[in-house]
Amino acid sequence: MTTTVDLSDDLEVINSAISSDGIRLRIEKRGERLNLRGPLPCRTTPGRTRMQRLSLGVPATVDGLQEAKQLLLLVDLQLRRDQFDWQQWTKKAARPPSDLSKTSSRRSEGRSFKSNDPITLQLEGFEQSFFCDPIRRRSPAGSRTTWSSAYRPYLRRLKRIAEERNLSLGTELLALTLSSYADASRSRQQCATSLSALARHYAISLPDNWRAEAAGYGLHRARFRQLPSDGQILEAVLRIPNPGWRLAFGLMATYGLRNHELFFADLSALAPGGDHVLRILPTTKTGEHQVWPFHPDWVERFQLCELGRSPDLLPSINTDLNRTTLQQVGRRVAEQFRRYELPLTPYDLRHAWAVRTIHIGLPDTVAARMMGHSVAIHTRTYHHWITRRDQQQAVDAALARQNAG
Repeated sequence: MTTTVDLSDDLEVINSAISSDGIRLRIEKRGERLNLRGPLPCRTTPGRTRMQRLSLGVPATVDGLQEAKQLLLLVDLQLRRDQFDWQQWTKKAARPPSDLSKTSSRRSEGRSFKSNDPITLQLEGFEQSFFCDPIRRRSPAGSRTTWSSAYRPYLRRLKRIAEERNLSLGTELLALTLSSYADASRSRQQCATSLSALARHYAISLPDNWRAEAAGYGLHRARFRQLPSDGQILEAVLRIPNPGWRLAFGLMATYGLRNHELFFADLSALAPGGDHVLRILPTTKTGEHQVWPFHPDWVERFQLCELGRSPDLLPSINTDLNRTTLQQVGRRVAEQFRRYELPLTPYDLRHAWAVRTIHIGLPDTVAARMMGHSVAIHTRTYHHWITRRDQQQAVDAALARQNAG
């Protein structure tokens, strides 16, 4: 038997957050049940709205409050799509509508989740929120790439598991989806990232051990000690017969660039008299940032100064983001590496660049900024090398004090 508790503080927090998102609906407690209150379509006068209550049939408990918030967001989505129907909510007060109008099915074309069940609508609401984020709107192409590669695959698996297990969106479904990926895999960590964002959007509690379960970001254990040495990198470039792709290889090795960043960088600083500091353009996955060469002498070694005068010496591929995506550009680079049967991958060059900066003592905050990711991700990815560096510095300091004494 469920018991009601004092939800006044929780209601105030949730309603305040809803209000800050520009939603006019509110959750209210009436007796032992939770309702919605706000501007809803008038039942007697089509085209008009007035302040009304909508009974949810949800108990006034902590869990019920989270369910009520999800239903509120579902109602808000229906209102914005002109799909709200009182009959769908009053036939069974405790259940959200299981289907929408035929108009809704026609509008499903082009959406990531092609159905009208409650969990699909919730995922669509999250997708809309993702693309409406003011920061993401500054880089539409990068946002599309991030969504298609780092969110949509994991949310589709979540939806499939929900259908197979007949589960609603909640803690159990998130945990099952995460555990469906292999331990210590990049997919598992990326899944955790996307599901964490989904949980924040709908105020779903994550399991206490979520961070531990999500472990595995960065270098796969099998490749942990297989990064190419500088000598191996200089040998590998000799296998590339095409001069344009040799320059591309050299840029990635010298600057630790992501695959697609090759073609979205300002290379003017490579011209004679330039400072050799590249500016990665804001259209990329993580926005504008600057990156320095490590090793600096590789700029000349790979003849990268030619790109300062003629950037079109790079391979000619489609970079029109109205017709392609950053992911497709990056895939083309990876395919070319495989075509030349190189003994390393593009990301091996990026990881090797990062480890190089650790060995020379570049601060982690600076290296992370150059790589276009957070310090937390940088630390997790390169934990082994960072730990080794910090321990070596401590040992050197201790020996220096001993010798001084």
